[in-house]
Amino acid sequence: MAPWRWFPPLLAVLLLGLWGLERGPGPGSMWRDESTTWQVAHRPAGQLRDLLGQVDAVHGLYYGVMHAVFAAFPLAGDAGGPGLWALRLPSVAGTALAAGGVAAAAHRLAGPRAALGAGTVYVLLPPVQMYGQEGRSYALVAAAVAWATYLMLRRWWAAYAVVLLAGCWLHEFAALALLAHGCCAWRARGWRWAAAAVAAGLLPLVVVSAGQAGRQLGWLGRPGWQDWAAYGVLVAAVLLPARGAGAAPELVRVAVPLALLPPGLLMAVSLVHPWYVDRYVLYALGGLALSAGARLAQVRASGVRRWAPWPAAALLLVPAAVWSAWLRTPESRRDDVLAVAAVVREEARPGDAVLFLPARRREWLLSSPRVYGGLRDVALAGAPTASHTLHGTELPPDRIRRALLDSARVVALLDPADQPLDPYPAEAVKRDTLAASFDRCSVTGVQGARVAVYARRGGCG
Repeated sequence: MAPWRWFPPLLAVLLLGLWGLERGPGPGSMWRDESTTWQVAHRPAGQLRDLLGQVDAVHGLYYGVMHAVFAAFPLAGDAGGPGLWALRLPSVAGTALAAGGVAAAAHRLAGPRAALGAGTVYVLLPPVQMYGQEGRSYALVAAAVAWATYLMLRRWWAAYAVVLLAGCWLHEFAALALLAHGCCAWRARGWRWAAAAVAAGLLPLVVVSAGQAGRQLGWLGRPGWQDWAAYGVLVAAVLLPARGAGAAPELVRVAVPLALLPPGLLMAVSLVHPWYVDRYVLYALGGLALSAGARLAQVRASGVRRWAPWPAAALLLVPAAVWSAWLRTPESRRDDVLAVAAVVREEARPGDAVLFLPARRREWLLSSPRVYGGLRDVALAGAPTASHTLHGTELPPDRIRRALLDSARVVALLDPADQPLDPYPAEAVKRDTLAASFDRCSVTGVQGARVAVYARRGGCG
């Protein structure tokens, strides 16, 4: 493929990846999953190893990568500003690599025009843009799967096994791509050996993460109708262009399983064991881009007689541009831990108690240690680093109640009012004690959270 043909997708990756990277004005914004990356990757190597023995082993390699990134570019103080660039640039690079891998696979299957179309389509997909600017592993996983697909087509089996195994260690659900590849490569003896090597290399992670699955994925529910509707749209978006890609039947055999099998299989499994989240199989969009790229190449090759799809494609750019702009706002994520920390910084006084309802919302302040360090965490029994956990461990309910009653003012970090309340005894004690013995002085809503200030009866003034 001529070097100039790589320029449009590469330029699109750079422009879209760097556009609004901080996601908001001032220090930017960061949601709770990115905050987990921030605070875990900043732990010393020994503490990181101890944590992974208890939870989050599935993200262990990614945390190791980010630990090295933060060590190479040390950033003092809280998250925000330049720190967000260090947090998210690996995902920008991962998206660029993934686009290159998709284009390389399309070139191998259907020629340079398909490569240009597939690479461009991939970087324009809104989910790709979303996770291409997020401090999590999904863009890097997509890059590994895209290049493993290309290596499979070249039959470079040793390199294929190494690259796909790296993707699986970044997130083990990348192993579903192995099944998708098997749909077109199972007859090749080299692929069977490579698949066995990937399975053997992944086995230690599977064993460890299986013991953590209850804690790791217990928050997930079964796929809803929105998930099935989105999957139906994906099926149509993949199969309709594939029908016109008759000049490249091998591309169809590669693209369709890659796009449809990983999310479809994970959703089916989730009817019994809820494991499905769309970002876990982000790499499947590489199959959609392959199919669309081949179709665009065919339309272009057919000349002006088949110009009709192009106005339709141009019309799609309008909502896509609006969506892209929205993805670069704090409102595009579930919450904003930096906004929460900013409100706490304004509302708290020295010596105030801080209370998290529920306890896992401690994540909202863990990436802002200067704010968190000025407060008394009255429910905390073991700090995250000392307890080898993500969010620390909490005191028994009776001790939480006594600690609250010994506090004159409490800054409480709460879920939005429309969220269900945790039924656990410790959470009920927190709520009951605040209601019975404290006045609510103020409540400030921020993206995905509320910050409420409580004082003992008559103490709000």
